[in-house]
Amino acid sequence: MNNTRVSIGQIKRDISELVNRVTYAGERIILTSRGKPKAVLINMEDYERLLRSESRTTDVQKWLAEARTLSGKIAQRRGGMVDVDAILDASRQELETR
Repeated sequence: MNNTRVSIGQIKRDISELVNRVTYAGERIILTSRGKPKAVLINMEDYERLLRSESRTTDVQKWLAEARTLSGKIAQRRGGMVDVDAILDASRQELETR
């Protein structure tokens, strides 16, 4: 995918052309001011992909927070740290006896 740097001054002159390049050619236009990147023009497909990615990240963060809360509750019930190795060993032994 082509990333093109364009000054904000050029955007004012060539917005229609640049939007078409983003929409139809899939370019990503990096808007610059005094040579420094400030923003990006992307097509709707890229934008929707970005939104889905943010949603997945939020879902994972929620899941991790819930897992930490549950782990804390388990630790409290067990009176301290959770010995994961002991739990796995017990589970293996139980499966072997079945």
